Amino acid sequence: MGAVGTAALQDWISRFSDAIAEKREWLTELDSAIGDADHGANMARGMGAVVEKLGTGAPANIDDLLKTVGMTLVSSVGGASGPLYGTFFLRMGMSAGAVTSLDGSALGAALRAGLDGIVARGKPEAGDKTMFDAMSPAVDAFDAALAAESSVADAARAASDAAAAGRDATLPLVARKGRASYLGERSAGHLDPGAASTAILFETLADTIAAAS
Repeated sequence: MGAVGTAALQDWISRFSDAIAEKREWLTELDSAIGDADHGANMARGMGAVVEKLGTGAPANIDDLLKTVGMTLVSSVGGASGPLYGTFFLRMGMSAGAVTSLDGSALGAALRAGLDGIVARGKPEAGDKTMFDAMSPAVDAFDAALAAESSVADAARAASDAAAAGRDATLPLVARKGRASYLGERSAGHLDPGAASTAILFETLADTIAAAS
């Protein structure tokens, strides 16, 4: 599959919503250890609102689709998750533009723009024990795979694997950002919930592209 179209990206959003709903309690358990115990509920509510909004008529262009996702998340998700994930999708849409498909390079640029948006909003760094620790390696892996002339599907799978590894690497970290940072050393020994949901984001992207290939 050389390009990812609007329908495939909407399928990604649907798969992400379903996976978040399925793992809602797990995400809440992770957040209860080092946060406000609401990440699973907030993400499930937000993605449910996204799917409901798109069900009333999906935009034809990718920028409109992703901006709709982002704006819905910002308006319906509490805590840090809404602004951060909302910014990610809004920036992706801005990068994509008014098109109906993205080749590997354009998809990589959109993912990079989403990551840059999160950095601009939250100022995370590697090792802070945040979603950045899963997302940054994922975007880097996607770009590296494309540079090595891998297919878009293989690049997405590489990104998914990197996100999962980044999620797991947050386990021993002491949080330096967000609510978890208040716990100091006690935040070590727990997975970061934002990194966990980010790994789901990239896993569902890889599954979507594989299914469409």
